[in-house]
Amino acid sequence: MPTSPATKTVLLIGATRGLGFAMVAEYLGRGYQVIATGREGSKQRLAPLAAQYPQSLQIESLDITDAEQLAALHSRLSQQRLDLLFVNAGVKNDDNETIADVTTDEFMRVMVTNSLSPMRVIETFQHLVVATGTIGVMSSGQGSLTNNTVGHYELYRGSKAALNMFMRSFAARHSDDARTLLLMAPGWVRTDMGGPQARLTIDESIPNLVNTMENYQGRGGLHYLDYLGRVVPW
Repeated sequence: MPTSPATKTVLLIGATRGLGFAMVAEYLGRGYQVIATGREGSKQRLAPLAAQYPQSLQIESLDITDAEQLAALHSRLSQQRLDLLFVNAGVKNDDNETIADVTTDEFMRVMVTNSLSPMRVIETFQHLVVATGTIGVMSSGQGSLTNNTVGHYELYRGSKAALNMFMRSFAARHSDDARTLLLMAPGWVRTDMGGPQARLTIDESIPNLVNTMENYQGRGGLHYLDYLGRVVPW
């Protein structure tokens, strides 16, 4: 029998602003226990939610690009059992840069943050996720090779396409694992990263995205989906 939301625990990585913050609020509102992470200087943004849900929200420090912080968080949470591990943390470069323009340092920053570090989180924490649980990452529709017919946002697109490939490799290596693996595309949302011209509000994206993730619980395998549950082509 499925557990009730009140007994389920979610670990949200990168949860102090934008989509991640909205996911924390959404899961708390649905009765989940939430462990939310942010970089040391940003955790105060979660204070209003901590005051509203003092028994349900645990706030932890993590810069996902810092291996020592990652190991320390794993040590602190080693006795937890997670129903959902979700990595939201991500960055982008200047929208106007092509791949020919970007510096090597900027290329490394975006790729390490968006592609390598989420997979390190998953490799580190996967053993805490229960056998019926879900492991997910915030991908993007811009990570789709099929849908890239106009170019632009090249480094960001490449970082998400790489993340998708790494998750596909992870799924292949764990083909006998019954847990659900999700690559989620939230749509173009009006956040600091998405910008003011984005098509969707957070309230149009995140509740639907969480609905989709709940609907896919227990299905197993890797799924690349948008916030409405539509399959995104690779």
